[in-house]
Amino acid sequence: MSDVINFDEIDEHGPQTYRGRFEVPAKELDREEAAGSAAIEIEARVEQSGTPGEYVADGDARLTMDLNCSRCLDPYPFAHSSKVHVRFRPRPEGFGENDEVEIAGEEELDVEFYSDRMIPLRDLAVEQIQLSIPMKPLCDDKCLGLCPKCGINRTRERCNCDDTVTDERWGALQGIRDQLTKKNNQ
Repeated sequence: MSDVINFDEIDEHGPQTYRGRFEVPAKELDREEAAGSAAIEIEARVEQSGTPGEYVADGDARLTMDLNCSRCLDPYPFAHSSKVHVRFRPRPEGFGENDEVEIAGEEELDVEFYSDRMIPLRDLAVEQIQLSIPMKPLCDDKCLGLCPKCGINRTRERCNCDDTVTDERWGALQGIRDQLTKKNNQ
């Protein structure tokens, strides 16, 4: 199986199915929540759409990796599957490889523009899983996170830090409360 989507091959032989499994380092995902590397599997069937030069890829992408919990910072296993639906269109005339092409409407949210008629399957796989990584990953919905004073993981251990939060702006009134309490107790 080829790890490059080749539009010339599709033009010549009809729809093609592409499969790949890729190990992607966390730094390549450019997400601080990612720990270690991500294992990405993708399978996509690519065919002509009927519009000249346009191709449609439909399939599935699966991601397994470790994420760092946004509350306790501990790594935990994460897995996600998602559908893949991408339309490839030729890059419009006058736009360079790094130029942004404006999206005209909602129907173009799934459009990728190409200059080269060969698309690396790995690039498509990485792009497809980017949105499946949660913005604030949690190891558990009940995770208590780290103690802001001593830094202990409050889900695993109990600390003896004072949990009361005082706002120093109200400090001037503290004396009034004490005076009222004394007066009422007399």
